[in-house]
Amino acid sequence: MRTTLTIDDDIADYLKAQSRLHDKPFKQVVNDVLRRGMTPRLRPTQPRRFRVVPNASALAPGIDPRRLNRVNDQLEADEFAGQGMP
Repeated sequence: MRTTLTIDDDIADYLKAQSRLHDKPFKQVVNDVLRRGMTPRLRPTQPRRFRVVPNASALAPGIDPRRLNRVNDQLEADEFAGQGMP
């Protein structure tokens, strides 16, 4: 069916860009977009659950994981002190 349709400039720009990007005729892009908009979703889209999988790792013997922040602080202090000296 042939019809005249007035499309807002921003929508026309988007459709033209999609036409060039996918190397499809403008008419086909417009029809595809309209079809997608008219098709009801079969089920609501829910974001997939994010799951963290812990990595089993061991520290070297003699390293206390509860004191790592202190070690880091000491290293930063030593580095800072060393930068001030010629």
